[in-house]
Amino acid sequence: MLDTVTGLELIDSPTEDGMTGKYLTFHVDDGDYGVEISCVTEIIEMQDITPVPQTPHYIKGITNLRGTITPVIDLRLRFGHDEAEYTDHTCVIVLSMNDISVGIIVDEVQDVAVIEDESIQPPPKSTGNAIKNYFVKAIGTYDGYVKQLLDIDKVFEIGNSAEEQN
Repeated sequence: MLDTVTGLELIDSPTEDGMTGKYLTFHVDDGDYGVEISCVTEIIEMQDITPVPQTPHYIKGITNLRGTITPVIDLRLRFGHDEAEYTDHTCVIVLSMNDISVGIIVDEVQDVAVIEDESIQPPPKSTGNAIKNYFVKAIGTYDGYVKQLLDIDKVFEIGNSAEEQN
């Protein structure tokens, strides 16, 4: 299946073996990140997002994706960065977690990377400010690039963020 927004080749029917070691990589503010491709449902261009009152500032709201109401999180805000104007590269990565769809707004999708287990390390230990690695579960390297591999469960935890932890 070819994703129409980015032209990336996504796999139609994910299987554990076919997904192992594959990550969708993307750029947010000043960092390059990745999520396991097995969590990715689709990549879409920016949609109309309806704000929801009384939600954390990083939850931009909800959108209707083919009849499914999907919450949308702006990763820039979730990571504690300043809000930025959306561009034609900005898109929403729709992830499926425990049969729930959630969209994450990223600055730009990069590619699907194969990162072998031997090229994945735990994030460096931080001194003084442990929150620096809160959302990062590992660091992966491939073809000379370094990607921070996200712990999606922590990204979606409500009430935990960089600014709330300081």
